[in-house]
Amino acid sequence: MHDGGRQPRRVVITGLGVVTSIGIGVTEFLAGLREGRSGITPITSFDTTGFSHANGAEVTDFDPAAWLERVDPDELGRAGQFSAAAARMAVGDAGLTVRELRGKRALVSVGTTDAESRDLDNLVAQQIEHGPESWNPVVARRSTAGRLSSSIVRELALTDVEAVTIPTACAAGNYAIGNGFDAIREGEVDVALVGGADAVCRKTFTGFYRLGTIAPQVCAPFDKDRKGILTGEGGGILVLESLESALARGARIYAEVLGYGLNCDANHPVAPDRDSLARCIELAHRNAGVKPEDVDFISAHGTGTKANDVTESGAIRQVFDAPPPTVSIKSMLGHSMGAASALASAACALAITEGFIPPTINHTETDPEVGLDCVPNQARPATLNVVQNNALAFAGNNSVLILGRYRDAV
Repeated sequence: MHDGGRQPRRVVITGLGVVTSIGIGVTEFLAGLREGRSGITPITSFDTTGFSHANGAEVTDFDPAAWLERVDPDELGRAGQFSAAAARMAVGDAGLTVRELRGKRALVSVGTTDAESRDLDNLVAQQIEHGPESWNPVVARRSTAGRLSSSIVRELALTDVEAVTIPTACAAGNYAIGNGFDAIREGEVDVALVGGADAVCRKTFTGFYRLGTIAPQVCAPFDKDRKGILTGEGGGILVLESLESALARGARIYAEVLGYGLNCDANHPVAPDRDSLARCIELAHRNAGVKPEDVDFISAHGTGTKANDVTESGAIRQVFDAPPPTVSIKSMLGHSMGAASALASAACALAITEGFIPPTINHTETDPEVGLDCVPNQARPATLNVVQNNALAFAGNNSVLILGRYRDAV
């Protein structure tokens, strides 16, 4: 609750840091979104012998040593490397020096699905074959989920900081951004580094494969012949600060965070619930002070499975009389798990700033049960004032974020 005599602060995005399969850094990521670039390649992170198909969206050109200045990359798991590198990028992109950042009260909030499951996969394999005494102690130390946020604190040598890792699976990026929004809005901190990170791992790929939801070749959300998801990886960190702070230092403002909605129906371990998601969208609109007709485009969760796409589009139509263009960047990035909604939020901020809607690629014919304008295959120029970013997760965890074009007055 905010103090009765003080208006809540307006919260803006002033920095973006992204590690993705279609581009590392804002410039390359933006180019990939505009081009409808595909980040899908055969998986090389683990032995895929025995799987009939094993494509994914791995980040193939990432050298953590090129981005990390204080922390030895070997002391971090791959997701921690993504997280710390993206934070370093985001701070630079915001025009903040590390010294300036260290003088501020800060929140670091990072969402994840798997944390360092790649390391855990390898530790388990070593234990089965040689016993726990064979574990590499460096790998064992770096495998904890808390490293995703603490790696940022270490890399930037922050002192007056709260560090949180949020494990709400595929909705976690939006959860983390909402956490930062609240903290800035109520004056609890001066700056928030928020987002998500995950790395491709055997556990998650195998789990989705056993569920029958891994696509053979490409991810084609909303298409009538879609075959499922492709697992991916990456990290996205956003710098949030108050509008007052951003204006005082002459910062570039990508977008304003207008509000968000969260709910959990706990209806089913893996099946999404249409009514619950519709309620979450309505919560987000109410929190942001917008109406459905104000929303110019939706970045959907859009995994490309039969259940998700029909359920999500049904929830959208339930809330919107005339749904706006609705896209899925997972068609390009694959499903980067806890990083997914953070990267989609970065894409939404860039879309507002640059005036375009990213495409849903790999699209041939829209499923009649979906019935949405999914901006097939080609980016579309557009003036965007309000955008919505949906995220769904197992066990009914939903998170919906609303961003808006910065305006001088509300």
